[in-house]
Amino acid sequence: HVSGEMVTEQWDNPVNSRPAFTRWPFVRGIFNFIDSMRYGYKCLMRSAELSGLEEEEKPATEEEQKKNQAFFNVLMVVAAVLGVGIALVLFMYLPSQLFYWLTRAVPSIDQPHWRGIFEGVLRIAIFVGYVMLISCMKDIRRTFQYHGAEHKTIFCYEKGLELTVENVRAQSRFHPRCGTSFLILMLLVGIVVSILIPIAQPIPRTVVKLLMIPLVVGVGYELIKLAGRVDNALTRAFSAPGLWLQRITTREPEDGMIECAIASLKAVIPEDPEGDNW
Repeated sequence: HVSGEMVTEQWDNPVNSRPAFTRWPFVRGIFNFIDSMRYGYKCLMRSAELSGLEEEEKPATEEEQKKNQAFFNVLMVVAAVLGVGIALVLFMYLPSQLFYWLTRAVPSIDQPHWRGIFEGVLRIAIFVGYVMLISCMKDIRRTFQYHGAEHKTIFCYEKGLELTVENVRAQSRFHPRCGTSFLILMLLVGIVVSILIPIAQPIPRTVVKLLMIPLVVGVGYELIKLAGRVDNALTRAFSAPGLWLQRITTREPEDGMIECAIASLKAVIPEDPEGDNW
């Protein structure tokens, strides 16, 4: 909170109220991803409110407060729609269009495997470039510090150590079950999926890739869970890109950030002692 006070809020876990089939392998990842996006957005908005990022001077009347909140909600919806649209253009349509233009100049490379590799590498380059760019922002760097505190705290818990600032600080900030690693895995799985799509025209190809997103998410989720359970050459190999990217998306936290991470973890341990939903 802007006053320096630590505020903890608890919301119901949607996993507990979903049908049993939503917890099946390769299906659970899709629903967990949707929940993560939905609750992540909700938490971000609530955090902004508590941090005083909204207007500090409140409207004089209740009616003005409602109008202000309605405007803020509409603004957030517009921003979310715009963000999704830009993401679709950059990660889905643009790579296909660029390779299509490239094949007009060099027809010999018009092969499914080259198309899939080109599109996948370009998507990864765009994603990494975007993360590096936003990491230069002060507020994002601070967010990445909280991200590092989260990883360190989970490592401390998984090792069976007491959750203290000293014990947490000694842990690594690079965790194989990170959302960053999950995104990179989806991009890598997407390369394989792209190779299997025979369509070359950019717009129809983009539509097919959109339809394949549930498959990519489901496979990526199972891989990230496997990396958390098994430590061998294979899991270390497909975890390596995500762990490398965490050098950008996590930073060494301050003590207060670690305290927040500890409080957050303690709030969910009773409901999820096995860590199955992390």
